[in-house]
Amino acid sequence: MNKRLGVYICHCGGNISDYVDVEKVKESIEGEEGVFLAKTTMFACSDATQKEMVEDIRNNNLDGLVVASCSPKLHLLTFRAVSERALLNKYNYVHANIREQGSWAHSDDKAGATAKAIQLVRSAVAKVRLARSLDPIIIPSKKAVAVIGAGVAGMRAAIELSDMGCPVTLIEREHFVGGRTSQWDILFTTNQTGKELVTKLYNDIAGRDNITLITGAEVISNTGSIGDFVLKIRVTPRYIMDKCDENNLAKAIEVCPVVVPDNFNFTITSRKAIYHNFPSEYPHYPVIDIENCTRCGECEKVCKSVDFSQQEQIVEVNVGSVMMATGFDPYTPGEGEFGYKLSDFAVTLPQFKRITDLNEGRLVYKGKEIRNIAYIYCVGSRQSEGDNNYCSRYCCTSAIHASLEAKRKFSNISNFHFTRGVRTYGKQELLYAESLRMGDIYFQAYEENPPSVDVNNGEISVSINDIMTGGREITVEPDLLVLVTGMVPRSDNSVASIFKLPKGRDRFFNEIHMKLRPVETVIDGITICGACQGPKNITESVNSALSAAAKSFSFVNKGQLALEPIIAEVDKETCNWCGKCQEACPFDAVKMVKEGEKEVAVINNSVCKGCGMCLPVCPVNAIDLIAFSDNEIENMIDALSSNI
Repeated sequence: MNKRLGVYICHCGGNISDYVDVEKVKESIEGEEGVFLAKTTMFACSDATQKEMVEDIRNNNLDGLVVASCSPKLHLLTFRAVSERALLNKYNYVHANIREQGSWAHSDDKAGATAKAIQLVRSAVAKVRLARSLDPIIIPSKKAVAVIGAGVAGMRAAIELSDMGCPVTLIEREHFVGGRTSQWDILFTTNQTGKELVTKLYNDIAGRDNITLITGAEVISNTGSIGDFVLKIRVTPRYIMDKCDENNLAKAIEVCPVVVPDNFNFTITSRKAIYHNFPSEYPHYPVIDIENCTRCGECEKVCKSVDFSQQEQIVEVNVGSVMMATGFDPYTPGEGEFGYKLSDFAVTLPQFKRITDLNEGRLVYKGKEIRNIAYIYCVGSRQSEGDNNYCSRYCCTSAIHASLEAKRKFSNISNFHFTRGVRTYGKQELLYAESLRMGDIYFQAYEENPPSVDVNNGEISVSINDIMTGGREITVEPDLLVLVTGMVPRSDNSVASIFKLPKGRDRFFNEIHMKLRPVETVIDGITICGACQGPKNITESVNSALSAAAKSFSFVNKGQLALEPIIAEVDKETCNWCGKCQEACPFDAVKMVKEGEKEVAVINNSVCKGCGMCLPVCPVNAIDLIAFSDNEIENMIDALSSNI
């Protein structure tokens, strides 16, 4: 039966029509087999045009639709929804990209761009002529979510899911929750401390029956797919009993002979092998660092709560969706980078924040009173040479806020900021203005000519060719040099390989689309939020956590899921198992099964992403891709090559 097709060619407000003659495209398409209706429109995605499409489909009994516009990444789902509103099966819609593949790619050749647009639309028409109505794949979904990472983003997401009535397993690799936020004192743009924020969130979580918090826990394997993930979690014991005598534990910490650098304070202080740094570290009892513990037994002599008999456990969790909130690491400069490690008085911004938090009355570091402080911005960000080309966004504000807090807390502090241009966006500009009012001095350099640092007998000098004074060379000799370091992905992020999570060029986890699908990944059922996705401040991290919580909940709420039916299918009559398709599949969606005396390939419908990697490796051509069959693709190629 011949289909009645509708074709719409979009001007895209000039993005397409400035380079492509859309009227000529329409005239060329009108005579194509099956095309019943062809129109041009200024904005195909506008509400008015969408309503017009619905009316055209209904009034003309159209059974196929093509929209020639921008990338399908933007509006494939939009026009599928239009089809559904008109009671047309959404898989009888085909998208033609004549903007990225036409007008933008050939803006210097309007005739060529028009000719190419005609061929692209013809190929879409050729495909939709063969399209068949499809039904989504329905699978059950476990109503539970695992949140990996119990920093502020992870805890806030867990609370939001709990409020929606969804059971949550909150998994934290460290023995204490709070992530980076627990390391900060006063937070910028609020008077709240990081410890207060973590305490509030933890107390909220502790009072909820449908949140299970597991600390000292690391995901070691993942099987299954959206709706039915099975996570294996390795739980390292604290070697301390849950109910313990705090006085005896304090004695145990005191007598412990092992002293190691304290990563909580970014190694500027040390701690014992049995430790509990702050009252606001939760869960609220110590842990023994078993890697550094010598098992000398001194702690056991004074405290009966110490229990070295505790064993590592493997816990299995079954959930319908997984949310990643694994956070970030501060950039660590290389030796000699802006004087780092060449002087004890060249520190990173996180170290400086802990130094100011731990001092009272006077600002003293390593026995030296600090009065003049220099800050070098963009250390580990916006690198002309290196991997970190991105701006970490939060560090300008964080450095300015830290300098203001130092001035408020200690007397006679002078701040000198060596920048590449200050980026305190939004309301954070108020901090920059306050810093200027309080007498902080700002210098600026071009990106290709950053400040230079000279260390001579432990004394530091910082020089810059200052743009603000017409390139004049200015030198400052500070008591303390603070390197304003940006955010980088976690150095140990094994969950990335376990879940096959995609990463962007910045090596952070990558979303499908930053505006349309900002917390989803290409792995169905896996969402991302917070700074594991890219540099964010606390407010931005929490906002993305709420978004990810809503999206994860949508996967599990109804108890079943409708999945895309565009997947690979195997002709069992032709297939004679060789295993090549299984080797090619990046999603582990192909399995071998026995069909009588014969071994054949079978596709796991809930895992297959329809990528087509298995098709070309099959030696007997036994695999086809639904909605992209050999017949459809060959028909498109014929249309593309016609009249050339």
